[in-house]
Amino acid sequence: MQVLKIVITGAYAAGKTHFIRSLSDIETVSTEYEVTQAGELELKPETTVALDFGKTALSECLALYIFGTPGQERFDYMWELLSEGSHGYVVMVDSCQPAQFAETQRLMARFAQITHAPFVVAANKQDDPEALTASAVREQLQLPASVPIVPCVATDRASCMSVIVALLGEIAVRAAGHA
Repeated sequence: MQVLKIVITGAYAAGKTHFIRSLSDIETVSTEYEVTQAGELELKPETTVALDFGKTALSECLALYIFGTPGQERFDYMWELLSEGSHGYVVMVDSCQPAQFAETQRLMARFAQITHAPFVVAANKQDDPEALTASAVREQLQLPASVPIVPCVATDRASCMSVIVALLGEIAVRAAGHA
């Protein structure tokens, strides 16, 4: 069986842990601890401090090992460790929190230095009426048309799978270019 290593990254509280839980065929491994910083506590009570891990079989021949990064920059040393050997990554964006877009841009710039793996952007919380559309997220993040942005609801497996299918497409295109 072929195994692909996929990394899920994004700003604090973007939906990475929920995304992995929605996709995983196993109980996820999680390193969540209580939030200690007041600004972060307003968004959620716990935070990932090292990684989340899940696994899903896409077919009898293909499985994904899914690693989630912490969102805060103070844990950025984990970004590099988790990205090593990855086949691709997803940048989760909370479409309801445009105030976090500058942080997402910094994270994306850092990931571009860490890895040259293909990636897609998941515009999360598309079930919320307040969410910006995927095209508005693209505009706010100033992303070129070549970067796929996929609407997503991190708590919905089918929605998460559409993000993974888009990423697998990017991985296949990259692999074909190197063949």
